[in-house]
Formats: sequence, structure tokens, C-alpha cells
Amino acid sequence: MRFTSRLVRLSLVCLALASAPTLYGHAQALASGSEQPTSKVDFYAGYGFFHPNTGSIGGFDYQDVKNPNVTSSVAAYFGKYLGAQIEGSYFSGNGEHAAYGPCFHTACSQSIYTAQAGPIARYPIGPFIPYIHVLGGGTRMNGPAFQQLTWGWGITAGGGLDLVLPYWNSRFAVRAIQADYQAATINYGTLGQASPLDPPSSTGGYTTVGAIKLSAGLVVRFGQEAAPVAMKYGCSASPAVVFPGDPVVVTGSSLNLSPKSKPVYSWSSNGGTITSNGATATIATTDLAPGEYTVIGHIIDGRGTQRQAFCTTPFTVQAFEPPTLACAASPSTVEPGTPVEINCKGKSPQSRPLTYTGTTTGGQLTMNGSTGVLSTAGLSPGTVTVNCSAVDDLAQTAKCAVVIAITAPPIPPPNPPTQLCTLNFVRDKARPMRVDNEAKGCLDDIALTLNQQSDAKLVIVGNYSPREKVTAGEERALNASQYLTHEKGIDPSRISVRTGSAHDKTVTNTLVPAGATFDTTGTDDFNATKVVRHGQAYGISHKKKTP
Repeated sequence: MRFTSRLVRLSLVCLALASAPTLYGHAQALASGSEQPTSKVDFYAGYGFFHPNTGSIGGFDYQDVKNPNVTSSVAAYFGKYLGAQIEGSYFSGNGEHAAYGPCFHTACSQSIYTAQAGPIARYPIGPFIPYIHVLGGGTRMNGPAFQQLTWGWGITAGGGLDLVLPYWNSRFAVRAIQADYQAATINYGTLGQASPLDPPSSTGGYTTVGAIKLSAGLVVRFGQEAAPVAMKYGCSASPAVVFPGDPVVVTGSSLNLSPKSKPVYSWSSNGGTITSNGATATIATTDLAPGEYTVIGHIIDGRGTQRQAFCTTPFTVQAFEPPTLACAASPSTVEPGTPVEINCKGKSPQSRPLTYTGTTTGGQLTMNGSTGVLSTAGLSPGTVTVNCSAVDDLAQTAKCAVVIAITAPPIPPPNPPTQLCTLNFVRDKARPMRVDNEAKGCLDDIALTLNQQSDAKLVIVGNYSPREKVTAGEERALNASQYLTHEKGIDPSRISVRTGSAHDKTVTNTLVPAGATFDTTGTDDFNATKVVRHGQAYGISHKKKTP
């Protein structure tokens, strides 16, 4: 029974899918306003499904009956909507005991016969024909166990939907669905057992059965009368979207006019000035405010108001779009005094004339149409913003801004260190670290240079011979520094002392301008407080350590 139930459902689904193209085509026909011919007599035959949901005898429920079955009817209509219907149906299949399982005995197989009649009402909507009916008459059925086929009273109420096929002069229709609720009252006689081997209370009894009955199939239509073809009228606006002042042309097109028709056209609109010219009309949109408007067309085929049709079509007036503006500076980074060119590029979507203006937060701006020149003379380092505007003849404005960076002039690189005169300590062999008169002359010139370049510094490098210790170079550098600070008044913080390599008995002097860097390669720093000085620095006797 489960397989049969699935088969029934599959059949109904296949029927619905087969009707889909017809449904789509008829939906288009309905949208176009066409009418289908109405029939006088409909003959229907279809396959269905019978599902009892109430009714039992002796604890046994009525079961679904699915196969084989048939539902057929004949409906005669007195006009477009009302008629009378005679319907018969036959359902047969094995029942099933709740406690004993499937029943294959011929006396307990379930069968249902109906023979009923009653009114039917339909409401054609183009190719779609929904209907309802109420039927009454006899129902013959057996019980869920061993009740014999017995006639009783029954009533059926429900409805369905037919889809008229567009083939063969619309003589056929698909009944996509017929859904009914069927009730029957059956008296099977005295409740008892059919035989000692049968379940208790398996024959006889009285019950009222309620069931849902579904079916689908084919309808053959007879005596249909062709419906009058309705006159159609459509119109369209070109262009459908305009700006104020642009004309709109509306064109009407008609279908199903009488063969000798002399159509009369008229036009109206809720905006603009309309000029009619038969099947076309021209609308002047000058001074129309932005918005949506509707044009209504009317056609009479010349035989009176019974043959007329209307059409409507919209058109839209949109506001003029504002301009757009882009601007750029060339160059965008300058030093004070360098002129900057300002370029503006404006565009009006409707090609309206544009006027350009500009302002600046610094410097002087001179505009000439869409270009300008910014003078940066006298500006301090920082940024300057130039604001530009483009205005069309409708006072619609677009703006843009560009930022120019003003940079300070680059600082020139410092002068490199300068090698000054060199002190030589080879003449006085008895006092090889003492600054002699010739060395003093060199130091006097160095002091003069330091006084002239007050932000410069001096690096003194004391050297020593290969036969001397490094302390000899340290003493020579300290003696030279002492002469400059004690005798010439040079600030000690401006003098640095270092030792050089062991190659000769000299002191080199390097002037280091402000911002420059002394290359210490080949020299070493030393702690002056730990150097033991010997003899005079430059003619002065030292008994103690001299810093």
C-alpha cells in the first residue's frame, strides 16, 4: 500500500508538471485580456485517491484506497456560470486490519462506489475555470473487515480547477485538481462474526464514514461558443525619461478593430502641453517640474462606445544634473616664491555653460577660466589650500580643493673639516714635547681662525715616533691645547685632543665647522687626567700634573 500511495502521488505530480506549459501560456493569454469560449457540456474522467479520516466498525478503521480507481462526471451548464452535474466513482483495493495485518480475502477488500448528482458553479477567468459543486446520492462500500458491499446515503462537496488547452478549438481541458470531502452513512446489519476463524465483531455494524477524495484528469468540452474578441489598445512614450523642455512622443497601437472601422483617437495628460495627431501625440515639457506624469489614450472604433479602449503610459521629467569638478596643482610641492599652476576640469552632464572661481588660504590666486596661477612669494613653510568652484547657468555648483605644500629652502651642507698648520717637535731634542716658538706661531694663527669662526671646533692629534711611547703624543696634544686655552683664551670645550699613529713627532690640527664631523679613523681618544706631563708646555715649568 505504501508503494501504491507513492505511485498515486507521483502520478498527480506528473500531471501538474505536464500542465505547467499550458498554465504559463494561458497566463500570458489572460494578461493580454483574451477570453476563452464557454462550453455547454463537460465530460470528465480522472484518476484519484480516497482517504477516509473518520469511521470505524468494531475497532477497525477504514483504510486508504488508491488503486484501481476512476472518477467521472457529466456537467451540463445553463449559461456561463451555473449547471447540473452527475458524478460516479469507483475505488477498489485490499484493506488492512489494525491487529491482523493485510487482508487478501475477497470479502474484506475495500471497494467504494458513488452515484451522485447536484448543482455545479463555475467562474471562467480566461483559460482558468475554477468551480465548486455539491452532490448527493448513493454510496456503496464494504467494511474494513468482512462487511459486505452495502448501499447507503452519501454527500460530496468540494471544487477544483480546469485549465483549458489552447489546442483543438479549446475542446479539451486539464482538470489539475478536484478536491472533495465525501461523507456516507452505511448500515451493515447485526454486528457479529463471519466465521469462528474471523476476528470478533468483523461483520455487520453501522458507521458514518468521512473521507477526502482527490482526483485529476481530462475534460472534454462540448458545445462551446466563441467569446467576442476584445479590442486592445496600447501606447508607449519615447523617450520615457526627459529633461525639462525635451519633447515626448506617445504612439498608440490597436488590435482587433472592426474590418471597416474608422477609429477616433483622443489624448490627455496630467502634465505638459499635448498635441494630438491621430494615433500619436506630442507633449511639450517646457516648465514642467521634475516628476512622473501619465498620458491616457482613448480609441473608439466608430461604432459607438461599446467598442472602445483606453491605454496609459508614463513618462518622467528629471531635474538637470549638477556639474562635476576636479582640480589639480602643478607642482603640488614648492619652495616659497615658486608659482603653482591650478587646473580645473568641470563637466556638465547636459553640457550647460560653466563659470569658474577660486580662493586660496595663502598667497595670491589669479584665475583665467578653468586655469589659474598661485603666487607663493613670501609664504612660510606649511600648506596652502586652493578652493575652486564651477557654477552652471541654473546656479548648480560643484566644488573641489587642492592642497599645495610649501617647503623651506634646503639647508646647505656644512663645510668639510679643514686641515690647519702642523706643529713639529723634532728640533728640540732635549725637550721633545715642548711647544717652541715656531709652534707658537702656528697656534697663534689657529687661535685667530677659531675666533673668526666662533661655531667651529678644533681637533688636536698628537703623534709620536716609533721609538717613543704613546704618552709622548698625548703630552704634545695637551701642551698645544694648553697654549690655546691659557694664552689665547680659547674655550676648552671647543678643543678635542686625540693621539695618532706612531710615525713622527708632530701635532696635526683640524678645524671642524659647525655641522661637520671629524673622521676619527686612525686616531684614539685618551683620558687627559691620567697623563703625566714632563717639563714645560711652552716655557713654563710644571711640578705637578697639569690637566
